[in-house]
Amino acid sequence: MKVILAEKPSVARDIARVLGARSKKDGYIEGNGYLVTWAFGHLVQLQNPDAYDASLKKWTLAPLPFIPGSFKLEISSMKGVKKQFNTIKKLFSSATEIICATDAGREGELIFRYIAQLCHVKNKPSKRLWINSLTDSAIQQGFANLKPLKQFDALADAARCRSEADWIIGLNATRAYTVKHSHGRGVLSVGRVQTPVLAMIVNRDQAIRQFKAENYWELWTLYRQVKFKHQRDRFSKNEEAQEIFNRVINQPLQITDLSEKKTTQRAPQLFDLTELQRVMNRKAGLPAVKTLAIAQKLYESKLISYPRTDSRYLSDDIYPTCGKILEKLSANKTKEIALLDLNNLAKQRNYFNSSKVSDHHAIIPTGHSTASLDSNELRVYDEIVTRFIAIFYPPCEKAHTTVSAMVAEETFKAKGTTILTEGWLALYGGGKKQDNDEQILPVFQVGESGPHQAEIKQCQTKPPKHFNESSLLSAMETAGKEIDDEELKEAMKDRGLGTAATRANIIETLVKRDYISKSKRQLLATDKGEDLIRLLSAQKTLTSPDLTGDWENKLKLMEKGQLSAKDFMQEVSSYAEQIIGTLNSKEMDKSMGFGPCPLCSSPVIKGKTGYGCSAWKTGCQFRFHAEQFGSKIKDDDVPVLLSAGRLNRPRKLTDATGNELSAYITLDKQGQMGLLRREEKINADAIGSCPLCRGNVMDKHKGYSCDSCDFVIWKKIAGRNTSLALAQVLINKGRSQELKGFRSKAGKRFSAALVLKDGKVEFNFKS
Repeated sequence: MKVILAEKPSVARDIARVLGARSKKDGYIEGNGYLVTWAFGHLVQLQNPDAYDASLKKWTLAPLPFIPGSFKLEISSMKGVKKQFNTIKKLFSSATEIICATDAGREGELIFRYIAQLCHVKNKPSKRLWINSLTDSAIQQGFANLKPLKQFDALADAARCRSEADWIIGLNATRAYTVKHSHGRGVLSVGRVQTPVLAMIVNRDQAIRQFKAENYWELWTLYRQVKFKHQRDRFSKNEEAQEIFNRVINQPLQITDLSEKKTTQRAPQLFDLTELQRVMNRKAGLPAVKTLAIAQKLYESKLISYPRTDSRYLSDDIYPTCGKILEKLSANKTKEIALLDLNNLAKQRNYFNSSKVSDHHAIIPTGHSTASLDSNELRVYDEIVTRFIAIFYPPCEKAHTTVSAMVAEETFKAKGTTILTEGWLALYGGGKKQDNDEQILPVFQVGESGPHQAEIKQCQTKPPKHFNESSLLSAMETAGKEIDDEELKEAMKDRGLGTAATRANIIETLVKRDYISKSKRQLLATDKGEDLIRLLSAQKTLTSPDLTGDWENKLKLMEKGQLSAKDFMQEVSSYAEQIIGTLNSKEMDKSMGFGPCPLCSSPVIKGKTGYGCSAWKTGCQFRFHAEQFGSKIKDDDVPVLLSAGRLNRPRKLTDATGNELSAYITLDKQGQMGLLRREEKINADAIGSCPLCRGNVMDKHKGYSCDSCDFVIWKKIAGRNTSLALAQVLINKGRSQELKGFRSKAGKRFSAALVLKDGKVEFNFKS
């Protein structure tokens, strides 16, 4: 009997139907010589550290770095998973052949390989289903062309190495920095990919705060309702602009030259996942993780091809099917597709190039009729369809005109762009013969002359913009390099941070760990996030996108069989040793002083009477005296103050009026010392007021609980993590919006709102 393992129950049902398996059993579907079963995503995971060594139960620096000789696996603790795993194991043990039908990518491969390893079926005859869509024809064709599983061993190696590398770096860096620098603030989570991404956000926020606007001046003149700008783009001094203004103000303007350049602009490349997420964030404000979820649903509904792709090209063998796809789409896009000759579609190298496609081609529609889609799902689907239609349209033709003029021997220029032929642009609103940021130019003649109105405009330089999800996805894709050119972006993809499939989750992880927050569409670093990056300032490689981008490139080389897993993991192990070695070294202690300055990140050092920034010679004003409120700040106290903002334990202190009290010494980020009374500390640490007794709700290990009664909001509800922000919403408003990601006891996913009723958290389902 042939056993097929799909990644999800819904996919298993589609495969079973196509293969003629109809008999539903407990955990699988049987029929026509097949047993079709399923996982719930990652059923199997790497074991926790203490499974290898009991000493790792306690977080200390002594056993670090810890690098397992071989990794151990365990079944996920989610409810319903163990039963399904046992079903899979039983089916695998009796199978004559096993077919891997998990998603055709790195993570899908990892899911299957981990399950197979824990089921001990290494020597079973095994094949791989590799398809780009879930249409019946794609499934039938895929089963007609099953490939030996061994052919995907290189992909499996890359999947394992990614998983194990993240485990090694996450374990060692997180534990080391938490032990040495947390000072009672909880876990300082450090990750191979998430930390460089966080550093980009922190550095951008700091650049904006430190930005000092500078004035500059521009000289413009208005002639025949057209704005001409002086050829010297900007003046650093008003006097310079004023001098030229005085010369030209009463002199006529004469047109000296007209030049026109015609250009053609092809339709944009097709979508990969990252580009789709960028566009939907920019146009509709959709978070990247939401776009991914919608794209996955459209894929499972057979409406689009595999979405977790990093290619924006189609292989040449797709071209013959495009006419049929467009013909099916014409029911909803009649007017747009009617302009195309479906028997003679344009085929351009910019869109069809097999050498640019590795595992999966660009995201395109399948042509299947749409089911019931909500507004956001329809928007995403329509963007994919429109982009696909656009590649067969003619290019957009533009005329770029530059008009040069002279006034009192000073040169001015005016520019305008006219759209001559809309081409593919007609699909995106059409009717606009003019670019929005360009002015309409009348007909000018060389030699014509007349009066004009000159003016000086005072302007200011602008700081860089905060990251939003669209711009951050671009930065992650190009490892922090700001690139607008599409071809250069394509070249940098292999060195990006994360993959097309993981970038959305990386952003959400940073939000969940309270390292960044979302403000409207902006992504802003929190104090916690900035503190972590300051602590890591001496470990440049931990915060640099270059190293992780290089590793991602090596994982892709591994997928192609061009790099061994052994060599890569040796590099990872050496890096973990370097992290711990540097953290413990005197060189780092010396370079870091007592910790990074909160104003400029330079080391804080000890002076004659207190402590201050080592960059005082260059103007940093951060410093504080060692004698505070009748108590002395010791060397061991300084790192705690710098990282936590207050000492861990209260002291007997004397306030400004001479009264003795028990309080905590605090330090703000401007170097100002203060007092925090014990009762004030409790209130400061509270995340809100208890809805039952109005006591303080505190952030505890397993939940957000009241310090005066039994009220609690657990940090994990039905398999879904409860963030601090979500707990505060429940406390303050009594209910949340509809949330995804819950799992029932049977292991089924569901969505619901959370509500507080009589101090208990309950689910609220849509009727």
